[in-house]
Amino acid sequence: MAVRWQAQGQPAVTDEWLSQAANSRHPPEERPSVRAHRLTGDLRDTRETANMSVVEDFDYWRGKPDLAVAVAAIKALTAVIKRSKATTMMGLEIELKRASEELKEREKSSISLAAGCELFLRFVTRTSALEHEDINAGKERLIERGEQFSEISIKARQTISKVGADFVRDGCTILTHGVSRVVVSLLKLAASQGKHFSVICPEGRPDGKGIQTARELTAVGIPVTLILDTGVAYVMERVDMVLCGAEGVVESGGIINNLGTYQIAVVARAFNKPVYVAAESYKFARLYPLDQRDLPYDPKPVTFAEPLPPNMKVDNPSRDYTPPSCLTLLFTDLGVLTPSAVSDELIQLYL
Repeated sequence: MAVRWQAQGQPAVTDEWLSQAANSRHPPEERPSVRAHRLTGDLRDTRETANMSVVEDFDYWRGKPDLAVAVAAIKALTAVIKRSKATTMMGLEIELKRASEELKEREKSSISLAAGCELFLRFVTRTSALEHEDINAGKERLIERGEQFSEISIKARQTISKVGADFVRDGCTILTHGVSRVVVSLLKLAASQGKHFSVICPEGRPDGKGIQTARELTAVGIPVTLILDTGVAYVMERVDMVLCGAEGVVESGGIINNLGTYQIAVVARAFNKPVYVAAESYKFARLYPLDQRDLPYDPKPVTFAEPLPPNMKVDNPSRDYTPPSCLTLLFTDLGVLTPSAVSDELIQLYL
């Protein structure tokens, strides 16, 4: 049976997720002005218009630096409900599915966006809401659920930070990889708790994501050492733990993340170092890659100081798959999970 760890004093939110999703009761009676705001009010502080498309909405929220791509999609889909002119709940469901496909088409290779859209649709449309006779009351309930889902998703980073910070020991050295909002948030929280630790960041060529993480941590006084991507094995013996984010958490309990995550995890396992992953549950995806070739191929451009021969190939995929055998624990807003527990959580989320 899969084992779930829970950091001391940090409650999981599994029950909240499931009870909110499964709750088929009508929301409490509200004043007419509140009801009207839910059905016609702005999600974007008066920036939204009746003619705004779901893609334009998504692009607006995507421009917020602290907002994850999946949360931007969730906010855009909630706006679709508010603007909908559908006269039946089934028509609204079709409209939502069509909008979801538009967003997936917008960023075809984004695993977290696809997973966020799928979970949102299941969250807001499950139970008897779609069968409600009153379209306005049914729409209001879907808007409420959409806003609940968005709020839970936004709070996920804070929840994970509290859980994961318990694993950061005073005086430890942490190796991270790429750039992850939740990892940066976790490390900042640990530092604010008075813990003294240092971080090693591989540079993350070709887009310098590791450099971005190093800058953010240095700005708040966390000691950071920037290394070349090729220096991971060299420094691993003085590392106490590896901490990274994930673009997607798949059914096997493995993760899909920035290229280089897999090799870092392999080196960490060779040195018997724990590998921890911080990831929001809206990144749990119904995917089961068997090897690297099963991933969406989205190569990044690479520049070199000297021009290459025209017949020379350059292969630089943007992500890789790290199997569960290379991971120790996952810090999520559902609690602290072993890789083997992920499939159980996916079943619950996608029911």
